Amino acid sequence: MNAQIQHLYNIASKAERRIVGLMSGTSLDGLDVALCRISGSGPATNVTIEQFETLPYDDELKAAIRRVFARKEIDFEHLCLLNAYIGRLHGQLILDCLHDWKIEPADVDIIASHGQTVYHAPRTQHRQEEFPNATLQIGDGDHIAAVTSIITFSDFRQKHVAHGGEGAPLAVYGDYFVFSNSGENRILLNMGGIANFTYLPADADARNVFTTDTGPGNTLLDAYARKLLGKAYDEDGKLARQGKPNDQLLQALKKNPFFDAPFPKTTGPEVFNVDYVAKAQEQSQTGNLSAADLMTTLVQFSADTIVDSIRRVMQPHETYRIYMSGGGMHNPALTDAIMQQLPNSTFGRTDELGINGDAKEAVLFAVLANESLAGGVTSFGNRQGVPSITMGKVSFPG
Repeated sequence: MNAQIQHLYNIASKAERRIVGLMSGTSLDGLDVALCRISGSGPATNVTIEQFETLPYDDELKAAIRRVFARKEIDFEHLCLLNAYIGRLHGQLILDCLHDWKIEPADVDIIASHGQTVYHAPRTQHRQEEFPNATLQIGDGDHIAAVTSIITFSDFRQKHVAHGGEGAPLAVYGDYFVFSNSGENRILLNMGGIANFTYLPADADARNVFTTDTGPGNTLLDAYARKLLGKAYDEDGKLARQGKPNDQLLQALKKNPFFDAPFPKTTGPEVFNVDYVAKAQEQSQTGNLSAADLMTTLVQFSADTIVDSIRRVMQPHETYRIYMSGGGMHNPALTDAIMQQLPNSTFGRTDELGINGDAKEAVLFAVLANESLAGGVTSFGNRQGVPSITMGKVSFPG
């Protein structure tokens, strides 16, 4: 047997695995690195976060990614070079973290890398019937493995697409394994660039669990913070709190077939971007809005579409606890706008459940790698968009 295969087998046979989970989202703010100890698998998965760090991308890297991010026409050589560069960069950032945490690379079993999404194209979005759902993440796993000398699982979304899913969101799997709790209806709301939620019913039946995107989370807010304020984001929602939502623009923003599509569904900045807002302003004749009113309207847009989606799963006479995670949970303008519309629900953060809300997405990919290593196949029923599969491609260091 190949020594690398034997090593992987030995890791899979362990009672507990040490896995580094990586996440770099559509906000392009940086790399989340979560060092996790994971035992068990499936609904018996147990996760402890040993260390967590967010390593910000510098302006040059953000600009380099934006040259290919969510664009139909790009410099293909630049994409090719960036794929290898980001893989090697992520590998070095992991080594830097391990050094700071005084942990040897040999003491880490697996790296689970999400990669950097550069284009997301479900069929509902590209509308070319001869082509399937598709998505592309760069930051090649072979480069991470070569730099760190640690076996790396990566490219998780491709298996989901191959089995008829849209490649996102994948939280349904990790959320069910880690957070499902018999007796409490839970909604895990993650507000990254795109917002999504996982519905975990009180019966804890995997066949009733699902995850869906709701539309924009922070992607438009951050884009307009850069445009209006010259900042990466509207800190504490300060600008948004100074304005009033414009109903004409709000209604124009909501006129997109995505919002009427059935669950589960996915979208991205390919649809919801500055051009989308500019077109809505033109249609609603609201091009002269103040900066504050525009930002407030965009916050209301994210909040309304999140709430509208959540309400679609709520049943009368049932109670729900909503656990928030992601960058949007730090924006009080956004969270207040959501809470005001769901007065009969209670709100918290996934921190209450033992998982740092900022680390949750990175932890998710560590859990997915653990499941591919040591789990079985949990049945989520015969449902479109929720295939009962394991995910992740393996890259050996040598």
